This record gives sequence, C-alpha cells and structure tokens, in this order.
Amino acid sequence: MRNIERKFLVLDETIDNNDEVESLLNLVFTPQRNKLGSYYFRENVSRVEFLCKVIMNDYGHIIGSIRYWPVYIGKKKFSCLLLGPLAVHPTCQGEGIGAKLILRTLNLAEKYGWERVILVGDESYYSRFGFKKKLAKDLIFPKPVNQDRLLGLELKPGSFKRVKGLVSRFE
Repeated sequence: MRNIERKFLVLDETIDNNDEVESLLNLVFTPQRNKLGSYYFRENVSRVEFLCKVIMNDYGHIIGSIRYWPVYIGKKKFSCLLLGPLAVHPTCQGEGIGAKLILRTLNLAEKYGWERVILVGDESYYSRFGFKKKLAKDLIFPKPVNQDRLLGLELKPGSFKRVKGLVSRFE
C-alpha cells in the first residue's frame, strides 16, 4: 500500500472563520483556556493578522489554526511575537498540519522582519522548529505560567542575546 501524503492548503484566517476557530480551540484546549497566563497578552490586543492562518479539510471545515500576538520584552521594550494558540483537530493530529502551520508562519514572520518568537508549550514538540528553553530563561511572565514550558526562537541569530525581563502586553 502506498503512503499518500495529503496536501493541506494554508489560508489566511478571516473574520468569518472566528467562530469556527474558537470552537476548535475549545475542543482542543477546553473553554477554560482563556484563564491561562498567556491569554493575558491577548485581551484587547489585535492579533498579527498576516500570521494568523487556518487549514481546512476537503469539506471546508477548519482542522488547524495558528495565531500570533505582539508583545514587548524588558525595559527596552524589545518587540517579539507570541505564538499561540496552535490547534489541530484531534482526529487530524499527527498528519503534519501543525508543522505546516508553524513552518509557513515562521518563514513569513522572518520575511517581514520579526526577530524573535516566544511561546508556552512542550519543548519535545517545538524543539524541532528551533524553540529552546534556554532562549527564554531570562524572561518573566506577569501571570502564572510554568517556566519550563516557556520557549524562545531566534528568527535573527543572536536576537535574544540582550533580551531579558518582563514580557508585557503590546499597547
């Protein structure tokens, strides 16, 4: 039996997708997800729209979603992207949908001059994309978060070198 790789089309998330994306996020993370520390950075802050993407199945249903938010780090207010949430429908996990969303958007972020990205997630999953705990070791979240799950990625080599301190909301 041949292994047939499915082709997934990455699309811009639109305002019309919002309800379906929110339903996917509730399914993957539960409706209580907005109580997590990382959601503090998303309240009343506009997403980085050109990096918010979805993948739909053959029936037009969203099976994958990724969003990004702008944040500042430290007293010097270094700009940074906060990746998340990334969600893949449970019946489609393991098919490369999350990886495709991450790779596409990180390449786009780099192309448009973003230098660094942080996220709260599993290093065992995100390390294959270059995310590392050690890059985020000098960062402080203002809300409770498991520091072992705070990861950083340099889109521009050395961009975390002098970056340390409090992660703050974009305002």
